[in-house]
Amino acid sequence: MVLGSNVLETIRMIEADKLDIRTITMGISLTDCIDSDGVKSRRKIYDKITTLAKDLVEVGNQIENEFGIPIINKRIAVTPVALIAASSREDHYGEYARVLDKAAREVGVNFIGGFSALVHKGFSKGDRVLIDSIPQALKETERVCSSVNVADTRAGINMDAVKLMGKIIKETAYLTGEHNSLGCAKLVVFANAVDDNPFMAGALHGLGEPEVVINIGVSGPGTVKKALERVKGKPLHAVAENIKKTAFKITRAGQLVGNEVSKRLNVPFGILDLSLAPTPEIGDSVARILEEMGLEACGTHGTTAALAMLNDAVKKGGIMASSSVGGLSGAFIPVSEDEGMIEAVERGALTFDKLEAMTSVCSVGLDMIAIPGDTDETTIAAIIADEAAIGVINRKTTAVRIIPVYGKTVGDRVEFGGLLGHAPIMPVNNLSSSVFINRGGRIPAPIHSFKN
Repeated sequence: MVLGSNVLETIRMIEADKLDIRTITMGISLTDCIDSDGVKSRRKIYDKITTLAKDLVEVGNQIENEFGIPIINKRIAVTPVALIAASSREDHYGEYARVLDKAAREVGVNFIGGFSALVHKGFSKGDRVLIDSIPQALKETERVCSSVNVADTRAGINMDAVKLMGKIIKETAYLTGEHNSLGCAKLVVFANAVDDNPFMAGALHGLGEPEVVINIGVSGPGTVKKALERVKGKPLHAVAENIKKTAFKITRAGQLVGNEVSKRLNVPFGILDLSLAPTPEIGDSVARILEEMGLEACGTHGTTAALAMLNDAVKKGGIMASSSVGGLSGAFIPVSEDEGMIEAVERGALTFDKLEAMTSVCSVGLDMIAIPGDTDETTIAAIIADEAAIGVINRKTTAVRIIPVYGKTVGDRVEFGGLLGHAPIMPVNNLSSSVFINRGGRIPAPIHSFKN
């Protein structure tokens, strides 16, 4: 009887509450593809990806049909390309991006992450070449995602990298301007990037990871929202308990899928990332969860506290359900991808500064925020610096995926399409941060970083 009720509850979560497996991401190490001849290196990369991932999409589709659990995306993450391409001594890595795009298209995944560099303590030559290659690479590819880690709690903040990424984001926005600067939606700047994040655009395959691995990203904001509707008027500790129990059930569904994918592909199961990743669809919003707790609108006073409780309860429920919980696991607040966030911005309840405050307690950071196309690159760099500081001080992953939409200004609206949704152009502070950013150098690691 208990088993039957659990099955029926899971079916309801899937059909009515929008529970889904957001992504199956195969992580692939490319370290054995390093070659001083770039042409040979790229051939190895293409052959390895298309061999290991050839059945990924088919297996995902089979499991979706057999289990009745929607699996929205099948993706690949690879070793940061700056590490792989450096031996080629080439002065531009666009060809590496194109071969990743070609391999992704061949195996049928929608995104491939790892056109990345890790520069939190400084640049190697390969890092600089990769970063300089990002704008053109994102213009010329469809499925490649890029990320750069500019800060780390043990290293501090590389402000030279922060300044450079302000410039790179502006260039990417300009080069992809005819598509609403969409290239910037595939570019993330991190502090404390993790090795096993399955979500795009920041997924990469860390050096401590296995040769090949399956990581699962589960999402169910609609499921949590529906669960909270059943505890209306209850005190907040009861709300937290309800979220925790719901997260437990969501995690078990993800564990089931992860184990099955691992078995059928004969690839180790890595981690399960239990992140409440919203979509533009009605009923699939993190903002609506916060409002269900009693806020008139996401962004009003109390929003940060409510989000902190949500994030913590999700993690507690997930860890109870699986020993493989990893990645980021919490609540994402991407503006353009969350219909409740979009409405909150449009009605003036949710501001840029409030979003920044919320990132101190959520899973990632300032995500999918559209700003005026004429925003100065040093202002963008300063936004990155602020977000990196939140991550470094709090020993958590933070990120910036910001889109200065070429030709758009405050009051305009931009359509990205699909899961990327749409967004109003948000105002940013128009006072200058240029003198601060142009100092460069490094912001030292905080005192509490030294634990040994």
